[in-house]
Amino acid sequence: MRATIDGTVIAEATEDQLIRIEGNWYFPPAAVTPGALGESPTAYTCPWKGAAQYFDVVTPNGTTRDGAWSYPQLKPSAVERVGADFAGYVAFSPGVTVGD
Repeated sequence: MRATIDGTVIAEATEDQLIRIEGNWYFPPAAVTPGALGESPTAYTCPWKGAAQYFDVVTPNGTTRDGAWSYPQLKPSAVERVGADFAGYVAFSPGVTVGD
């Protein structure tokens, strides 16, 4: 599966490497194209996952503010709830196309 914006691949991995949570595909960190993400100051805390890190998605055509997010340090109950450790995995906001 690929995450793309304006034809630029931001992340790519096989579906068995991804984790689907609440309708979002989470890509392993190694699947993200180097240099595609820049840290954002946007703060958010999910009640059951923990504190999120937002990222701006950077492509040759521009920057999509807060186009991706990750949970670097999960609450232990989040791992139990999902059945997998997805700390550091990256999901994408609307505007980023995720598909085959």
